[in-house]
Amino acid sequence: MLPFARVTVIGLGLIGSSIARAVRDYMPSVRLTGHDASPAVREAARALRFADDVTDTAGAAVTDADLVILCVPVGAMAAVAAEIADELPADAIVSDVGSCKASVAAALTAHLPPAQVIPAHPVAGTEQSGPDAGFATLFRGRWCIVTPLADSDPTGVERVAEFWRRLGAEVEQMAPDHHDLVLAVTSHLPHLIAYTIVGTADDLEQVTESEVIKFSAGGFRDFTRIAASDPVMWRDVFLSNKDAVLDMLQRFSEDLSQLQRAIRWGDGDALYDRFARTRAIRRSIVDQGQDDAAADFGRKHD
Repeated sequence: MLPFARVTVIGLGLIGSSIARAVRDYMPSVRLTGHDASPAVREAARALRFADDVTDTAGAAVTDADLVILCVPVGAMAAVAAEIADELPADAIVSDVGSCKASVAAALTAHLPPAQVIPAHPVAGTEQSGPDAGFATLFRGRWCIVTPLADSDPTGVERVAEFWRRLGAEVEQMAPDHHDLVLAVTSHLPHLIAYTIVGTADDLEQVTESEVIKFSAGGFRDFTRIAASDPVMWRDVFLSNKDAVLDMLQRFSEDLSQLQRAIRWGDGDALYDRFARTRAIRRSIVDQGQDDAAADFGRKHD
């Protein structure tokens, strides 16, 4: 039996359109409704035909839904929850895909009954955006972290988990605040570092006579991929998860100072020990199937 028969996706960018396409491929009998605040995105979604219906308002999109997934920036969650509150069926479950969970839970429960709210976070994406950037296999083999609230119904939690399993994801459960700490380390801090490095390189373009871009090697090039992510989404992530990010940034600053000291004093042993430990972490990520060991990250070369 399918976990849900009528699914509504609000926000039809990369993640929302990928969910719609995945539902189409893996649960074709599900009735799928979409909505996006942008008229241009709604028109594109209608042309792409990955939903049975695309409505002009969020309220109209949820009137007969049994699962509503909010795929909007975390800073917009409260406004969308308020917009759908009066039209939401009493037995519907509201979930989301945001990268911060404690702030999202607070935003949603401020306008919706807590029992209806079961947040989630598929740890998947690309630097692309928009409804035409989505693809059905985005979640296959990736983690989706479900973060139930104290009032969440266990049956509803399992239905949300099963929904993500049907899309090919591996499912883990965490408390919202623990999720935010973990993601501050694994996602939010790396993005902040990438934005900083690429911004610094841009500031130095005149000094280096444009050679930073011209001779960008793999390391810098990979940072630019991360730094190309949606600026609205990441602005909201850092503001919403600021306590955990600031804690991790302080720890990172301390570790960076240790490396700076080792370089200044020629402490090769300290540098080698740190690099050997981090190399082992890369190997463990590959071993767990979260990336592959292809040369140059699998880039194709003529």
